[in-house]
Amino acid sequence: MAKIGINIATGSLQKEEIIVGIDLGTTNSLIAIIHPETKNPVALKEHNTSSLVPSIVHFDKNARLNDTVGQGNVTVGEEAKQYLITEPQNTIFSAKRLMGKSYNDIKINSSFFTYKIIDDDTESLVKVQVGEKFYSPVELSSFILKELKQRAEHILKTPVNKAVVTVPAYFNDAQRQATRDAGKLAGLDVLRIINEPTAASLAYGIGLHKDDHKTIAVYDLGGGTFDISILRISNGIFEVLSTNGDTYLGGDDFDNAIVKFWLQQLSINEDELKNNKEFAQAVRLRAEEAKKHLSFNENFEDKLNGKELKISKTEFEELIRPYIDKTITACKNALQDAKLTAADIEVIVMVGGSTRVPIVKKTISDFFGKEVNDSMNPDEVVALGAALQADILAGNNKEFLLLDITPLSLGIETRGGLMDVLIPRNSKIPTKVSRQYTTQVNGQSGIKISVCQGERDLVKDNRKLAEFNLTNIPAMPAGLPKVEISFLINADGILIVKAKELRSGVEQSIDVQPQYGLTDQQVEKMLLESITHAKDDIATRALLEARTEGEQLLETTEKFIQKNSKELTPEELLATAEAMQALQLALTMEDKDLIHSKIEELNNISRPYAERIMDQAVSKAMKGKAIS
Repeated sequence: MAKIGINIATGSLQKEEIIVGIDLGTTNSLIAIIHPETKNPVALKEHNTSSLVPSIVHFDKNARLNDTVGQGNVTVGEEAKQYLITEPQNTIFSAKRLMGKSYNDIKINSSFFTYKIIDDDTESLVKVQVGEKFYSPVELSSFILKELKQRAEHILKTPVNKAVVTVPAYFNDAQRQATRDAGKLAGLDVLRIINEPTAASLAYGIGLHKDDHKTIAVYDLGGGTFDISILRISNGIFEVLSTNGDTYLGGDDFDNAIVKFWLQQLSINEDELKNNKEFAQAVRLRAEEAKKHLSFNENFEDKLNGKELKISKTEFEELIRPYIDKTITACKNALQDAKLTAADIEVIVMVGGSTRVPIVKKTISDFFGKEVNDSMNPDEVVALGAALQADILAGNNKEFLLLDITPLSLGIETRGGLMDVLIPRNSKIPTKVSRQYTTQVNGQSGIKISVCQGERDLVKDNRKLAEFNLTNIPAMPAGLPKVEISFLINADGILIVKAKELRSGVEQSIDVQPQYGLTDQQVEKMLLESITHAKDDIATRALLEARTEGEQLLETTEKFIQKNSKELTPEELLATAEAMQALQLALTMEDKDLIHSKIEELNNISRPYAERIMDQAVSKAMKGKAIS
């Protein structure tokens, strides 16, 4: 068994281990290391190829069939890019935009995606259907991370198991946890999730010297996300004063604006685009080409299927002006939150491929009243910074202050015996995280809260630290109570867990002692097991989550039928009963894709009559009649 050398106080690994820096991007991803001789960060690439790996995943015919588990081919990167036009429904791009999102979050832009996103329940996390299989954004992102891992191992001729992965500063807790899970599924222990702006400033060498004292702005406009961060750097310590931005704004929107402009030119409506996936992808790729061309030219002209596509630099700048204005508003908000003015900013760092657009550079330079820093490759700068951060974690750079961090993840047990992580391992302490939960049974008056520690997906494989009951919750229908669970680790390393029902104010708390009584060897063993069993764990989690979703759908459908049976035709009742029976049977099997397909079948049957009954109810209400 391999031994992981880990410092329990800092969570840093011993020097002999290679730790890579990864920029998991919306459009492109890449991996970087500190060069052993020059000690400078370098992006890894094969001879005469780009360091960028397009964040695109393609599934061949076998990979799309339920009965050929593990027999199909999944291709990632340049090789997958060719299928964007020929097989758009089997080729996934911009998966990062789906991380930690529900269909509700992305439905306004659903026409942008040329593959099938399941919208069976607007509040649940999105799934992507490819053939007969269903994938979460976590699984899709893990394919990209696995490709980066294999690329690094091929170039370095050594195993790569540890990584620092960057995320937009605006990513919420669910999105950060999804990124960690994707790393785990790819066979990577994600030591630290760091903000892309922090990584970028490190890459520019800002803060690498102890006598650096600067206030900087990092403007990061990538393919699908935007953020602006105001950082104060002093004595080798990075302090984030404020961050602002939009997890749904980037170069993809510039492409989309050109596509809409051309559709108008050609008198094609967006519905036609939805129905012709091949044309949709072809025109999107031409739009990306036009955007790049207009950085150095005044006009772009091309032909697609005999149709003329034209756009001038002035027209393009006019189209994207609203998006650039949005970024300026975010800059103003970030400055306001940091209690600074544009004049207080000493350095502006430009990050992300979309900052190559001249009007973007000019607008930001005018806003801050000074030249911007764009000397480094904006596509590579974040990965290079992640490599520097990895070097610090490896203990090779003593110039930086590394705060104490949690050696293992902390969380609570949720339905199905799953571990829901609230504080991921390697989080700096002191730290506080809160998350809301609800009841599963009508009139439920208490909730058992089990506090766990470990890296596995199932609670039974982790260590239970404490357990307590939140009682005296007033009787309410299932799903109505709002129970907020808070984890606070204070500076002494003591974990304080609080549970509060927000509607009634009922509260309970418990203290868990520092270090949680684990030896270095136990921590090493738990980390090793989390990587060894990652694939099985995530498959088990996906199956349990699918079962939970299926059970909840059966419950709500049954209640709906009982209440509205008179409004349904005998055919609808029979079809629903058969679909419910098929789903019930699927729940007894070990196949999450089968469960998802039966969920979708039941939804497809019930959606039309549910909408009809809702329309009737609204119509009655409009006439002044009460809804029963």
